[in-house]
Amino acid sequence: MQLSYLKFSPFVRRTFRRLQPISLAAVLTVQSLPLTANEHGSLPSLGDAASAQVSLQQEHELGRTWLKALRSQTKELDDPLLYDYLEHLLYRLAEHSQLQDRRLELVVVDSPELNAFAVPGGVVGVNGGLFLYARNEQEFASVLAHELAHLSQRHYSRAVEAAQRNAIPNMLALLGSLIIAATAGGDAGIAAISATQAASLDQQLRFSRNREQEADRIGFQTLVNAGINPQAMASMFERMLAAKRLSGSQLPEFLLTHPVTESRVADARSRAGQLTKINFPDQADLEYQLMRSRVQLAFDPSPAHAIQTFQTALEKANPATETAARYGLALAYAKAGQDSRGKQTLQPLLDAEPNRISYIVAYAQIHTSASEQKSVEQILRKHLALNPDNYPLSMALANTFTLQQKYRPALELLEKLSQQHPEKPNIWLRLAETYGLNRDPVGTHLASAEYALLTGNMDQALKQLDYALLKSDKNFLLTTRVEQRKADIQSIQEQLKQF
Repeated sequence: MQLSYLKFSPFVRRTFRRLQPISLAAVLTVQSLPLTANEHGSLPSLGDAASAQVSLQQEHELGRTWLKALRSQTKELDDPLLYDYLEHLLYRLAEHSQLQDRRLELVVVDSPELNAFAVPGGVVGVNGGLFLYARNEQEFASVLAHELAHLSQRHYSRAVEAAQRNAIPNMLALLGSLIIAATAGGDAGIAAISATQAASLDQQLRFSRNREQEADRIGFQTLVNAGINPQAMASMFERMLAAKRLSGSQLPEFLLTHPVTESRVADARSRAGQLTKINFPDQADLEYQLMRSRVQLAFDPSPAHAIQTFQTALEKANPATETAARYGLALAYAKAGQDSRGKQTLQPLLDAEPNRISYIVAYAQIHTSASEQKSVEQILRKHLALNPDNYPLSMALANTFTLQQKYRPALELLEKLSQQHPEKPNIWLRLAETYGLNRDPVGTHLASAEYALLTGNMDQALKQLDYALLKSDKNFLLTTRVEQRKADIQSIQEQLKQF
């Protein structure tokens, strides 16, 4: 299998040397880095004070480090369909935003709480719970557009630019605090900020009113440019305001870092009112509603309760919501082990739209018996021919291969996916598991090492590489590659010991 070697840039090494000891430093773990901005020969944007202190490339490096630290402390939703949908929506918005560096990385936190965040370097995160609050794709997109505006206007970098000599250390301290805020709630995040002895970061974490207004204005324009009705921003704000009133003192994290006020709602309504002459096309919202059903099922306390919930929704459904309720019910039946009911419930959707990928993947999820795997494989191959390299279809086919004990084609497919999506931990985990089933210990340990690196566990990554060396039969090429990989990680560990 292929190894993607780590680079630890001179910029990050210099940054670590300058840092004062902070309690969160240990979670700022291994980073897979390209060349630094200076090595690329690029210069800060003219007239951009933030770029003079923290370049776009530096933000990119810090953001990817932060993501590994986040993954070491929280669980992500493992749903290729959900990621594929969100990535397409995110990049659609990014194309119409003011974002200069569009190397984006999405993370979906396995939490039903309302939260979304953007981190310098293009890391955009949402809690699965955002689907439970946003009634439609437009409302969901308004939150993403707002977060992209924070990135495009470089609000984090601008928040620390005043402290010129400590801009990068302050940025790292802020990112460390955001890890806690994203995983443990606002109180813990603020406590983490205090632990860094950087009281000013309290104000930096909670964006100023002006920066929130700026993100609203620019996010609004992103929606308009993308052809999405910006009325959704005001309606989403109203939903958040209602959640704030009902939550009492236990505010959702998003409302702590992005306070919603009556004036923000009024401003959003006023902006939308000025666009009354623009006719926005009707949005194809079905795919969002299908993803919302998948998230609702993931957070439901039990399959039996989910069945009851979707049955009730189906009975009360209108034409706009019936399909999503039926889709959720079919998956809930399958999760409860009632495959025959799941098949019967899903079949009308397949009959109506036989080429919708969400239905094809659900078909594969429901048809799990050994006798059905050959036909499932044929269907998935057919649709992959129509949609080459489609991520959710490819993952579903790899699973079907595994169920048939066809480990070699499963490995070939997962290896290809790992090269196409090297930053997705779940692919490396699935690859490690499949190598194990194929009784290939070297492949298992190498893939496990990549998974450990992406989830911020360097010690475990080194152990897995040591295990791979023991099983390598002294293969010179493999041994050389693994030893270099270990050296890269050990070099980073030495730098981390400085603080």
